[in-house]
Amino acid sequence: MPNYDYQCPNCGRFETFQSITAEPLSACPTCGAPVQRLISLNTNIIFKGSGFYVTDHRKADYKKRSKEEKQSTSSSSSKAS
Repeated sequence: MPNYDYQCPNCGRFETFQSITAEPLSACPTCGAPVQRLISLNTNIIFKGSGFYVTDHRKADYKKRSKEEKQSTSSSSSKAS
């Protein structure tokens, strides 16, 4: 649910969680005075799940070259030891 900012003339600024489809508050929940909904500065976005990393969208050719490169570096490092 989104977080909305409101301004009350008596209590000051406050935040509330509301459904997107809910009507905006018309009165302060603390004192009952009329409130004004503000434009929120909260732009935090949380990405969950797969599909948000660069490696999730790489072409098959890139993945193949990367795998070959890893194998060649691991085999060369084992020879050096």
